[in-house]
Amino acid sequence: MATLSDGSARVRCGQLALWLAVLAVLCGVALLAGRYPIGPADVLTILAAKLAGGPHAIPSTMETVLFEIRGPRIVAAITVGAALATAGAAYQGMFRNPLVSPDILGVSAGAALGAVLGIFLSLNLIAIQGIAFVGGLAAVAVVYVIGTSVRGYDPILTLILAGVVIGTFLGSCIALLKYLADPYNQLPAITFWLLGSLAAVSPADLEYVVPAVLAGLVPMYLLRWRMNLLTLSDDEARALGVNTAWLRITIVCAATLMTAASVAVSGIIGWIGLLIPHAARMIAGPEFARMLPMSMVLGACYLLGVDTLARTMAEIEMPPGVLTAMIGTPFFIWLLAASRRGWS
Repeated sequence: MATLSDGSARVRCGQLALWLAVLAVLCGVALLAGRYPIGPADVLTILAAKLAGGPHAIPSTMETVLFEIRGPRIVAAITVGAALATAGAAYQGMFRNPLVSPDILGVSAGAALGAVLGIFLSLNLIAIQGIAFVGGLAAVAVVYVIGTSVRGYDPILTLILAGVVIGTFLGSCIALLKYLADPYNQLPAITFWLLGSLAAVSPADLEYVVPAVLAGLVPMYLLRWRMNLLTLSDDEARALGVNTAWLRITIVCAATLMTAASVAVSGIIGWIGLLIPHAARMIAGPEFARMLPMSMVLGACYLLGVDTLARTMAEIEMPPGVLTAMIGTPFFIWLLAASRRGWS
């Protein structure tokens, strides 16, 4: 039995190492690909000069492309992809529903309303991102208050229904602001933001996005073993000595923090939190302790690959949110068919 367990652990580590290698390759491709040509030798020369602290013969434009444009964009794609995939895995496990995504509690709609309001008021980029972040957290807080105030029903079902209702209400508010916005200046900016993009990410954005994502990821990682108990009923979980209410609040706060921070910097990029947990479950199994790191790596690979494709496949950059939907739709249909065959 110990041999089988050790063999399974080696297989899981090998799978994770393989996808980490894929992520490293994608990082290299994303760093070199683009309209401005940069070769591997140029990257090594610039990095060596940076580490040595001396002057170098590489044009300053190339250095700007690496450290001000492509570098932050790669880090943002990895961070946002990992955050959305992890949040999706947590929500699906907590709600015991494989069709749940990170925006089920209204966090994406709240962040979108905050950003649209900031654009409507002609605020600067930092203020827009800040309002979007606060809007996502506030939306989930309202949903949770409503869900816990209604008695006599299943708490999980009540929470989901409250999220759907609040999300619909926030969507109507977004539609109203789009109707009132200036059609020549504000409306195009609102539409572009709602499609989702990493084109405007700067090094300053990473200073709050990365810490916020890590702040949500740490408690989720520490509680990864207990997350499996949320697939049981509350009575069964309590019988095993787990405070399900406290655990559920912690997971909701952690997943919401990661999602709100990601949406604030990238806009709404859908399908990652819905599809990637399924792929991670197929590879690593349903246990959350194994699925969590796999979801992180797969989410980072997926969004980084999609973002690289979006900015290199045509003369005009395509929003990653559009590509994730185009790729995710057929995969989701196949997933439904495969799941139905597995259940029958």
